[in-house]
Amino acid sequence: MENSIILLVLSMTVIFSSCEQKAPDNSKENVALVESFVGAVEAMDHNAMESFLAENYVGLGPSYGDSTNKAQAVENWKYNSDNLYEKIQYNKSRSIAVVVPDGDNKGEWVSNWAELQITYKNRGGKVTILANSVYQVEDGKIVKSFTFYNEADALRQLGYSFVAPY
Repeated sequence: MENSIILLVLSMTVIFSSCEQKAPDNSKENVALVESFVGAVEAMDHNAMESFLAENYVGLGPSYGDSTNKAQAVENWKYNSDNLYEKIQYNKSRSIAVVVPDGDNKGEWVSNWAELQITYKNRGGKVTILANSVYQVEDGKIVKSFTFYNEADALRQLGYSFVAPY
């Protein structure tokens, strides 16, 4: 009798655990989406960049307080590629997916670390920066991004100097 009860409990545990629904693992798709977005940035393809962003997209960074929506981000990319950047190249680029299970930033995320080489137009020079962008993905679109890099280092490489305001 005792063995029958143990067998019944084990059987019920297996049945109930197999019925538990797990969220689909979109890690590969999300990383592929971000890598395609990075490819569009390198190609300076505004239309492709725009197609990867959700209508409610919000971009934050690199400075504290910097934020853009989808229309502003696309307009900035158009302006920069038409007037400022000759070439953007992602070197040593790596991406990883993670799921944040709860809290304000709950959701599916992809973090991309890269060494970026940016060549400026009109003999503006080249800079190499380390950048980290973190993208939140929902329904196959990027809904939020945080971008971090040292703006002062990029300006220093372009020949600017900084003077303390004494």
